[in-house]
Order: sequence, then structure tokens, then C-alpha cells
Amino acid sequence: MPLNVLSRLLDSGPGDEIGVLETIFQADPFPIAIIDHAAVLLFANSTFKREWLLGEGRLPTTLSALLHPDDQAKVPRAIQGLNIDSPAEHLELRIVSPAGSQRWVVATVMPLSKNFKGECLFAVHLTDITDQKRQFEELAERESRWDNALVSSVSGVWDHNYATGQKYYSPVWRQIRGMSPEDPLAASTEEWLKLVHPDDHARVIHAMERQNAGDPAYAVFDYRERHKQGHWVWIECRGACVEWDANGKATRVVGTDTDITARKAAEEKTAQMSRRLDMALEISGIGVYESDFSTGEVEWDERMFRIYGLEKSEEVKIGGLWESFLHPDDAARVQANVSAHIDEGKRFSDQYRVILRDGSERVVRTRTMSFIDGNGHQKMVGANWDVTADVTLHRELERAKTLAEARNRELEAARSSIEHNAMHDYLTDLPNRRYLDEMLDRVGAECARDRHGIAILHIDLDRFKQINDTLGHSAGDMMLKHAAKVLKGTIRKGDFVARIGGDEFVILSKFEGSPRKLSHLADRIIKELRKPVSYEGHDCRFGASIGIACHTGAEVDARQLLLNADIALYRAKNRGRNRHEFFSADTQNEIISTKRISDEILLALERDEFIPYYQLQFDSQTLEIAGVETLARWMHPERGVLSPDKFLEMAEDLDVVSVIDGIILDKALADFRDWRAHGLSIPKLSVNVSYRRLHDASLSRKLRKLRIEPGTVSFELLESIFLDNCDDDVLKNLARIRKLGIEIEIDDFGTGHASIISLLRLNPRALKIDRELVRLVSQSQKQRKMVGSIIEIGKSLNIEVVAEGVETTEQIRILRDLGCDILQGYALARPMPRGSIPDFILCGRWRSGESPQPENRKRHPSGS
Repeated sequence: MPLNVLSRLLDSGPGDEIGVLETIFQADPFPIAIIDHAAVLLFANSTFKREWLLGEGRLPTTLSALLHPDDQAKVPRAIQGLNIDSPAEHLELRIVSPAGSQRWVVATVMPLSKNFKGECLFAVHLTDITDQKRQFEELAERESRWDNALVSSVSGVWDHNYATGQKYYSPVWRQIRGMSPEDPLAASTEEWLKLVHPDDHARVIHAMERQNAGDPAYAVFDYRERHKQGHWVWIECRGACVEWDANGKATRVVGTDTDITARKAAEEKTAQMSRRLDMALEISGIGVYESDFSTGEVEWDERMFRIYGLEKSEEVKIGGLWESFLHPDDAARVQANVSAHIDEGKRFSDQYRVILRDGSERVVRTRTMSFIDGNGHQKMVGANWDVTADVTLHRELERAKTLAEARNRELEAARSSIEHNAMHDYLTDLPNRRYLDEMLDRVGAECARDRHGIAILHIDLDRFKQINDTLGHSAGDMMLKHAAKVLKGTIRKGDFVARIGGDEFVILSKFEGSPRKLSHLADRIIKELRKPVSYEGHDCRFGASIGIACHTGAEVDARQLLLNADIALYRAKNRGRNRHEFFSADTQNEIISTKRISDEILLALERDEFIPYYQLQFDSQTLEIAGVETLARWMHPERGVLSPDKFLEMAEDLDVVSVIDGIILDKALADFRDWRAHGLSIPKLSVNVSYRRLHDASLSRKLRKLRIEPGTVSFELLESIFLDNCDDDVLKNLARIRKLGIEIEIDDFGTGHASIISLLRLNPRALKIDRELVRLVSQSQKQRKMVGSIIEIGKSLNIEVVAEGVETTEQIRILRDLGCDILQGYALARPMPRGSIPDFILCGRWRSGESPQPENRKRHPSGS
């Protein structure tokens, strides 16, 4: 089909581009498919299915599903930058059959048109090049085998002997460049490179270097060189290193140059023809026919026969088969239209009815153009498609329009309902965010005009997510409806309440200058929302955090006020929830400070400012060093050494605690190995590890790379957040960690609510009694019994017991008498940097009772 004809056909198509393209491509003898911008397979003709889906009728979801895993990303990546005006893209891909066999194809991807969403559609034509690939591989092998033996051929032979400085160029090599035997050669490589085309210059230098290095990828390359007569010739250079010196450096490279100018011209011509074919496929119509008025012959594709309900064996002639199907009322007009356009050579369209042999009536639309071929024959080419459904739909739409006009009042009511739904939340029937935005603009304008005040209460339900997750969305929906009812029943007359998403609500209220009234309103809301709500036998309890912002005067910015209320809400939630907070400059400064600390933490990771500190542990009976605990510190460039209470909470919000844990572990292992290499007797190293890091599926692989000596390292886990809450993934990770020889210890034992069963299930090597229990052991008999009970539990389970926060000699004596195994605290050693450990151990001051005075500290999961 002529290119301009098919282009015009699609340009003026019925609007159903996929249907049009399916109709034409179904009859195409080539395997063709249609994909969208995400490479989703929308259609494949029967040839495509037969050749590439082994006849299966069901299409895969995407074209990539047919491809080798290494090629699956190529098609989506290739079409990302294509649009309707882009040329075709050619890709070499591998198709994998269900049986596992593999074939090479060239995929031609062409932009076709846009669908009703305005997205570009693409045609994909697959050409099997498996045999060519195999032949190419065999040819490359033969060339590699025989290149060194080449002494004469139609190609120009060259021989560079770098050892002797001799270079040989055959007569054919000179002929390719238009040189006579007497013409002098370039004096140097730099001089010869001046003859190379500027666009190929850098590539040729690189290729020569790689070829001399023996890189097989550059055994063959092509480039343009200026002929003696001034024009450019394409040269294919084949070369290989045949001799090397003792250091492996190339001393002789032999090869051939071949003039491939004609081949390049042929390739360009072939590419041009391919582009024309691509365009023809792009603008293909549906059922395509071609009529020769000089011979009376008519050619129909398969889809044309299907449109008219015929077998392909039927003979089609001008004045015969097609004309017999025309509806009697349309026949004269249609044939007159064809006759009128035969000699004009212009595109024209028509729509008419046909009566098929089964008696059914169909409506056909056609796009047609006449032309004279190279033999002087008067011809007409065109496309037909069945638009019966479109016509039927159009008629139904006309009837619907008539009915709609008759029911104008009902539509007006529906419009009002739609407007209401557009401005209200579907679940609670409260105004939605869109309605709130309009109210903010309206109230802001009123305040500017009348100088009234405005207050905004931003409400967030506490514990709503837990109810939603545990009892289901139905329970969550009921809670939201209940909250909406409470808010509507609590607000004052003239106030405005909206649900702006999820479990968030906003109240817009007049502000008369009294924050106390707003505070009372917020307290009433919190009080009412905290009352239990029954749902299917469950008492559901939730609360509310409220942020309040208010302002009076003409300069009020209602939208900024909403943002301020949101900032105040953030502060209320951070201060414990079920409370309200007013926005203030301090609140904003707190947010800014939080942002600054967050940025500093991320910068500290880049600058490697997190370092380990160490606190030694001692055998309670002998006071010999039993180990050392690693503690995280931040070496802040301005504020000095910071303990975790200054940065840990923000690090958890940034989700970088696991990163800090990893950094501290790496540095601690290096220090530990250095101490042992210098003869310091430190039996083991304990390191804090966050619960989140234990969810890392790759943790054991990372630890394996550290080559930790079994029995020298233990991980400390917080009992308060761990024992009874660890899931299966964490337990599996712990099992892998133990296989690496890393022990598990429970930190801060006694502060949580772990059961003995969970302790048995975890089976730690040691548990550490929390410092709060140790602190009063010398003052409280009750406390002493509790610590003794924990020690007895440890001994009965064969678990070593460590007491942390030991700060007096009296505590040392009591804990030793109670049978505690290991002691750690200021009474024996403070946390110190790596450089202080050797001196401290060598001087042995802890044995003389010269213990430092304790300081107030806040305990955190990543260390003291």
C-alpha cells in the first residue's frame, strides 16, 4: 500500500486507533504486535502468535515477558523517548520459548498514533536473525583463525612490526586510498590521523589502542578516511596482534583494510527502505484492498474477506463480488462516488450499508485513494472497517440525548448531588479538603474586610491505625463516622468542620481573642473522643491530638494558619498525644531545629563523625577484665562528643540507626583486633544492635564479610522492645548470626515484660540487669531480692548475668555476694575512647578502688 495513502487513512480514522490497527495488522503476513508506552501487549496478529507464541491465543501481559531476562528492560527503555514524530527504533533481542529455546530477533519499534488518553501507541515487527547470528559467529571465528595467514586478497594488507620499526602496506591498501606505489606515506601516526574523518578521530585512536592490546572487541572496526581525490571512503580495518615481547606488549600487529564504501551506501539504502516500511506499517488501516481498473483485478487482504463473511477462495473482480453486497438504497450513490474519484488522485471517504449472505446488515466505512502505478495502470487502494457498533452507539446516544433533555429536572437534581459529593467526604458526609480550601479563601477575605479573627484546629486521631489494622476497615470506618458525629456535636454554631483525609479533621472557627475558649473546645473534643466505642463486642478506644493556630486582623493568611496548626499538631503528638498545643514561634523554631539536627546527622554520616567509645566489664570475683561494651558517640565539630540521647531519636526518624550500628561495629572490630595484636587481654567485645537492623535480610551476609572470630563478639538487644515481640524473620536472622559465632545478650533486663518462655526461646549467652535495679541494691532490701531473683533465673537457665550502672564499692560487694558474674559501671571504669583503653588497663587503677564519681546519664538503645 502506498505510504501517503495509509498515512491519510489513519489520520482520518474513526477514532478507534487500536481497532483500526488490529484490522490491518491481522492480515499482514509479517509478525506484528501493538504495544503502549509501558510495553503492554495490546494486540498481536496471527502471524506473530504463530511464530512467537507457538500458536497460543492468550497474550502475555507485556512484550518483555517473551524476552530473555537480560533483554527485558530494553523495549521499555527504548520507547521512553519516542513520540509520534520519532523514527523507528531497531533493537536486537532474544526471544525465549516456553520450552527454553532461544532465538535472536531484530525488533522494529515504530510510533503509530495516540490512543484516547493521548498516549502514544507503537507497532513492533520481529525479524528472526538467529541464523544470521550463528553465521556471523562462525564467520568471526574463521576470520580470527585465518587472519594471521592472510598474505594476498582483494583487501589491503598491512603489517606493523614495532620491534623492528618496519611497516608494510600492500598495493591494494594504497589503491583503496587512491595512492600510487610512489606516493609517500604519512610520516607518523599523528600525520595519518589528519586524514581520518573528524567524527571518527577519537574512536579510531581508541580502537587502534585496543586492537594493539589484543582486545577481540576491536579486532574489526570501520572509519572514514580521505581519498587522494578528496572524497571520503569507508574502510573496514581488521587486525590482530601476532607477536608479543616478554612483558606481554604487542610487537607485531597484522591486518587488512577493505573498502566498504559501496556496502555502507547499500546499508543506508536498505535502512531508507526499512524506514519506509516502518511508516507504512505505522499508518496501516484495517481491511485493505487494491483495485486495478486496467485489468479489473482486485486484491483483498484476509480482514476484508472476514468483514464480508467470505472465504479467501472467493474471486474478487471489479463490478462483481463487492458490488453485490451493497445495500440497494446505497449502491448507486457509493458506485457514483467511486467513479467520481477514480481520476482525481485524491483521498476520499464514504460510509454505506452492506447485506451479508447470512442476511445481516452491516455498516462499513471506507478510506480510499486512486493512483497510477509504474506500469501506467489506474489503481485504487483503500481500507474498510465495520462501524456497525459505532453507528448503533451513535443512534443510542441520540436517543439518550432526547431522553436527557426530557429529564432536565432530574439531571439538575443529579448535578446538585454531584456538587455535594464533590465537596463532601463520602464516608462521614463532612466537607472535604476541596470545600475547606474554598472556606479558607472565603474566611480569609472576610477577615481582611471586617478585621475578624480566625482559629484553626487540626485534629489527628490517636491509635486509629491500630484499630484499623486489628479489627479491619469496617471498624475503622465506624470510628471515623463516630469521630465526625462527635465533632459536629461539639463545635459551636457557625464553626466549620471538615475531614481532610485519613484520620485527620479540621475545625474552622471564629476567633474573638480568647485562646482559653479554644483550649476548652479542644479539651471537650479530646474528652469526648476518648470515650470507648463498642464494635462487635470490642470496646474501641482512641484519642486525639490537636494543633491550634489563631490570628486576628486584615493581614491574616488562612492557608498559612492551617500550616501553623499542622506544626502545632506535630508538637502535640511528639509531646505524648491526647493533648492540644498552640502554634508559637517556639514551635516553629523547634521544627527548624529538628530539621537542622536531621541535616547534621546525615552530614555526619558523610563525614564519618560517628565513633565508638568503650566501657570495660569485669569479673565480679576477680575483677579481671571480662570484656568491653561498645557505645556510640557523635564527634560533633562544634558541640564536641555527643551521647545518643542527643541524636538517637532523630536518627530513628531518619531510619539511619542501622547505618550507625554498622559503622560502630566496623570500627569496634578494628580497635578490638588492634588491642589483641598488642597483647591486651580483652576476652570479648559487645556491640549494641537495633531491632530494625535485625530485619535486614542481608545482615548475615554482611557480617560474614567481616570475618569475626567466633566467640569474641556479642550483640546486645533491648529486652524492653525485643523479647516478646520478635517476629519469625528476626528469629531466623538471629539463628544465622549465631552460626557465625556471634553471641546474643539481653540489655536492660528487668525493664520490659519478657516471659521466661520467650527468654528460653531466644536462649541468650548473657543478660544485663538494668541500671535502675542496680542503683538501689545497696539501699533497698526489696530491690536486692529482685536483683537476686534475676541472677537466680540466669543461673538456672545457664545464662551469664551482667550488672550495669555499678557505681559504688558497696554495690560491687553486694552483687558479688548475690552471685552476679560480670560488673560494669563507673565504680570500675568510665566509657572512654579507643586510645585510652591501653593505658587504663596497664595502670590497673580499678583494683585499688580509685573509681570515678558517677554522672547522670540517659540510657538509649545504641549505648550510654
